Amino acid sequence: MSDVLAYGKSGSALLTGLNTIQAAISAYMAEFKLIIFLRGKEPTEDIQKFAAEKDIILFSTTDDMFPACIKLAQLVDKSINVEIVDDEDKKNITIHKFSIDGKDFAHAGMVSTQIKTILKKIGYDPQLVRRVAISTYEGEMNVVMHAKSAEVTLNAGDQEIKVIIKDQGKGIPDIDKAMKEGFSTATEEQRAMGFGSGMGLPNIKRNADDLDIKSEVDRGTTLIIRFKV
Repeated sequence: MSDVLAYGKSGSALLTGLNTIQAAISAYMAEFKLIIFLRGKEPTEDIQKFAAEKDIILFSTTDDMFPACIKLAQLVDKSINVEIVDDEDKKNITIHKFSIDGKDFAHAGMVSTQIKTILKKIGYDPQLVRRVAISTYEGEMNVVMHAKSAEVTLNAGDQEIKVIIKDQGKGIPDIDKAMKEGFSTATEEQRAMGFGSGMGLPNIKRNADDLDIKSEVDRGTTLIIRFKV
């Protein structure tokens, strides 16, 4: 519960497998509005009474943490759009769109997590899903560390999976230099958090079948990452 108090944002939802009064008190202290009890746990009578007094909404689900988080994100994140394209040139292509906020380390990795879940549900080869997920995660972390925001588009088709990450940020002055393993412009603070080893773009290239980078200084960078199915 210390993590809730340290990192929780007012108005958030607490997802927990603990049905103790301390969980409810922690939610109240952090000014959460909703508690979702996982794995079939039900709130006790004292929790229900406390929540009623403090205007906290209670829910229970049989889901574990991971699927519950994904379902909740899909409900509340209006930037996630799903579109099915069905025409002569683009048969069976599913298009998903997401957004990333720069410097938001608390939610860094959620977009790539959702993409991995989508691809697994479609039924792509697990090794292919892994490569796409790793590449997307590296791209997402670059946005969080170096850009203001980004739009991510996933095109999942029968012949190809394409991920486009278009950010608004400072851009890359020297792409060739940025592609060298170990080169990094991460701050000391970012390095202390475990990021910025200089392996992001090289790791994307290693996992992708094709990587196209377009960048303009003080405008932003676009990554087009392709994978053969």
